[in-house]
Amino acid sequence: MSNQLTRPFRYKKIPLTDSGEKTYLKTKTKPRNWKSTIKRIWSYLAVHNKYIVLVILMIVLSSGLSLLGPFLVGMAIDEFLVSHDVTGLGKLLFFLFFIYVFYSISIWLQNFWMIGVAQKTVYAMRSQLFKRLHKLPISYLDKRQHGELMSRLTNDMENVSTTLNSSVIQIFSSILTFIGIIVVMIWLSPILTLITLAVIPLMIFGMKWITRRTSLFFKEQQKHLGEVNGYIEETISGQRIVKAFSKEEHVVAAFRGKSERLRGAGFWAQTYSGFIPKLMNVLNNMSFALIAGIGGILAFNNVITIGVIVIFAEYSRQFTRPLNDLANQFNTLLSAVAGAERVFEVIDEEEERDKGRALELSEIKGTVSFENVSFSYEDDQNTISNVSFKVNEGETVALVGPTGAGKTTIINLLSKFYEPVSGVITIDGHDITDVKIESLRQHLGFVLQDTHLFQGSIRENIRYGRLDASDEEVEDAAKQANAHSFIATLSDGYETVLDQDGSGISQGQKQLLSIARVMLANPSMLILDEATSSIDTITEINIQEALKRLMKGRTSFVIAHRLNTIKEADQIIVLKEGQLFEKGSHDNLLAKRGYYYDMCSRS
Repeated sequence: MSNQLTRPFRYKKIPLTDSGEKTYLKTKTKPRNWKSTIKRIWSYLAVHNKYIVLVILMIVLSSGLSLLGPFLVGMAIDEFLVSHDVTGLGKLLFFLFFIYVFYSISIWLQNFWMIGVAQKTVYAMRSQLFKRLHKLPISYLDKRQHGELMSRLTNDMENVSTTLNSSVIQIFSSILTFIGIIVVMIWLSPILTLITLAVIPLMIFGMKWITRRTSLFFKEQQKHLGEVNGYIEETISGQRIVKAFSKEEHVVAAFRGKSERLRGAGFWAQTYSGFIPKLMNVLNNMSFALIAGIGGILAFNNVITIGVIVIFAEYSRQFTRPLNDLANQFNTLLSAVAGAERVFEVIDEEEERDKGRALELSEIKGTVSFENVSFSYEDDQNTISNVSFKVNEGETVALVGPTGAGKTTIINLLSKFYEPVSGVITIDGHDITDVKIESLRQHLGFVLQDTHLFQGSIRENIRYGRLDASDEEVEDAAKQANAHSFIATLSDGYETVLDQDGSGISQGQKQLLSIARVMLANPSMLILDEATSSIDTITEINIQEALKRLMKGRTSFVIAHRLNTIKEADQIIVLKEGQLFEKGSHDNLLAKRGYYYDMCSRS
């Protein structure tokens, strides 16, 4: 496999177990700062404060109307049914009809406005997350599964969206309803109110016991879901390798292990959260029985009326309903907050930053110098150590050596994908640590062995090198890259739409389009990673001709795996175990009969 301009992701070994539950229950997690996360979500919502105020007004109105209905029913019993006042009862029923009509309208309006606020909030969070992902350093992206990061953009954001769409309204409504019920109940009968409130300590104790566990479980559920998504993305994109090595059973077994852990986490999360409605139903029935029994005794003694008992019976149901809703929504809220925290973790990551007074390079001539440069991906071992060399303007430099010698690392450092541990790298005499990242990279052109094309037309893919280029400039670049002839044979020519990653055309054709893209960008320096590897002979000739045009007059760094492609390089830098072993021209190095000579003899 070829060296890439990023370091391969290092996977952690996850033991497969027969019981996802056992693995899950042994997991220890750090406590989360829920209050801080909720406050941060509120900062997004507060931008739409006008609609939030309207939503709150509708919640207050709907909560008040929901309390007024049972109260009027109780009045109807005491005032009209007992006295057989049909006219008064009819008027009250007519009034009740309009109450419930306005109640329905207020519910619809608060949902309509809140959905709009929720969608705008999620849009802002998702946009900020996506923008941050593109500003994070390569070192961050190299250490994480891409599918796991995608899960934060999709699953976690969807959890936040669902909660904001419904749970926020439900929570506010439940709180207001609960407070209103308590006030009216105390006004009607303090004795029955105390009896009703007797179940609250049991509710609090049960809620505390359950939610202490569900918060941990929902967090783990989101974590394992991200791992499963990451593994799915990885194995699907690597299907050719899986099938080539007949590892279908292996990946299925590994997926089964990850899914088992997700199943275990989801099982316990849903099991414990499912206790909440059952607990509330038991306490609700207990409260109803106490009100009916003790209320009946009070009614026999003329302390309260039958209507008050009916109001209390209805309010006792509504009394536990907001608590039940709060409990259920709390579980949903925990899941959403866990997802939001995972989103904020990425948003809070340190992005690539320039120094305070970074230089803006309007042009680069291409004189490059490495002075005693050392670098380590891990803390315990250097990938390259004390590497020094100089490249003059317009020269072609080939980096050769066995896998792991440090060829890609040198390119990573030159491109500022990573910072050296020690030493200095200069371009035209400027230390690149003092140069703006964007200013540096806009002068670099990359042609890699593994090309990447985007879903879209061929014209759009070439124009990616310079977005303001005209159609004529795009076609001229394609001609310079020897790509025009094969593009002309396609049914739609330059408007031919490529699938994701350019499926539908050959690897050599992809490479020609990649070269055309760099031709259009017209960079000052080039970085080539074995651009002709795994290409048929005729296509290789076309690519070599295109590369010669592209490299003419430009400082070029070539990562070489096939030594016969670099004989014309001005300098050949031989790396071994992170050390600069030899350097010189092809003929000079052969004359030394050293390590490079041995490599050529074996090739």
